[in-house]
Amino acid sequence: MNKEHRGPNEKLGTLLSLAGISNAGLARRVNDLGAQRGLTLRYDKTSVARWVTKGMVPQGAAPHLIAAAIGSKLGRPVPLHEIGLADADPAPEVGLAFPRDVGEAVKSATDLWRLDLAGRRGPGGSGSGIWQSLAGSFAVSAYVTPASRWLITPADARVARDAAAPGMNHVGHSDVAKLREAAEDARRWDSKYGGGDWRSGMVPECLRVEAAPLLLGSYSDDVGRSLFGATAELTRLAGWMAFDTGQQEAAQRYYIQALRLARAAADVPLGGYVLASMSLQATYRGFADEGVDLAQAALERNRGLATARTMSFFHLVEARAHAKAGESAACAAAISAAEGWLERSRDGDADPAWLGFYSYDRLAADAAECYRDLRKPRQARSFTETALARPTEEFVRSHGLRLVVSAVAELESGNLDAACAAGTKAVEVAGRISSARTTEYVRDLLHRLEPYGHEPRVAELRERARPFLAAPA
Repeated sequence: MNKEHRGPNEKLGTLLSLAGISNAGLARRVNDLGAQRGLTLRYDKTSVARWVTKGMVPQGAAPHLIAAAIGSKLGRPVPLHEIGLADADPAPEVGLAFPRDVGEAVKSATDLWRLDLAGRRGPGGSGSGIWQSLAGSFAVSAYVTPASRWLITPADARVARDAAAPGMNHVGHSDVAKLREAAEDARRWDSKYGGGDWRSGMVPECLRVEAAPLLLGSYSDDVGRSLFGATAELTRLAGWMAFDTGQQEAAQRYYIQALRLARAAADVPLGGYVLASMSLQATYRGFADEGVDLAQAALERNRGLATARTMSFFHLVEARAHAKAGESAACAAAISAAEGWLERSRDGDADPAWLGFYSYDRLAADAAECYRDLRKPRQARSFTETALARPTEEFVRSHGLRLVVSAVAELESGNLDAACAAGTKAVEVAGRISSARTTEYVRDLLHRLEPYGHEPRVAELRERARPFLAAPA
């Protein structure tokens, strides 16, 4: 459906010419992008002609899909204002700001939390919420300003807030403790059931219903720091769950706000953890160089501040980005640094609660993925054996991902039987969780097995994985 606009959209016409895309070509690209998001669109060259010559404004996700289609051809992000569709939907800017002022930071975060997340994909989800309207709007360049401002000033001078109206909440440490308990519960659910589990909606709900009123209450500087830290943890978790379900646009906005809240908390290690999450997303999306930058930003600011185990994890994230970039020597150096820092860690260290997942098992799992990306199956197999030595029910998604990596390493080593055996176990585990990343890992394995499709073992595995071939990524 379109709504009337005034006059021809010259901006859109000019950019289409610059990108060398015909009306029919744009319609096809928009329909294809929509299909990837579970949308059925039937635009054609006539539709595009109306957008350009009559200034008709397409509704729903279409403006963002148009921007994504043109941006893909140009090789850079294209904002809506550049194609004359900035007034189609005000939502694209929500969550992308990194305000210098603490009060504005609270507004930026709470505005994001208020967005309707009911359409986020998952069991029973309609897929029609705000994040699908923002389809394709992820841009790694949006991380530049937040990372730069955090590096320059990782802590606000003062965050205390005085009561400005009768009846305003007076926040205490007990209120903050409840938020931290919620974050801990959410971490456990996410690890066991995946970011797409229905319970993942509890995190944005907690932010909107519980955290927002507290941030708008009154509190001392000490309580405020703790409050901002707890809300930063929850916001990062919401971003991580969105990332795991393939909602990259939502994840990016949550990560940016989490970093801003961590700055208000004066919690530099937590800010580093958010940057590490941004790095993993950038790397996953194919921006390995930016992934290296973000991981190194986390490391640089935390020297002399973070615990040894925290520094180990940051180096491991750096290694993941180097591996995707094909930088074998830099990757090996980062893995070695991660191992060295982990060896220095002690049980009595003041490690943050959010790092509870990290042990040598996790280091080995990520190192195996690094060597998979570098196409070094011998090293990948060695680290995978360590990673799978102690599977636990607590980290089900991680165990499934490790099994897929093991299957790939076995396949590249010429061990088809072992690859199919590991793949079968991975499919069984993946069937118990809701995670778009896990689905993509399984599909990648099946793609690698296609040359052996005539083998009965491969055909059997493919049959077992049929649900993953049909499910949306």
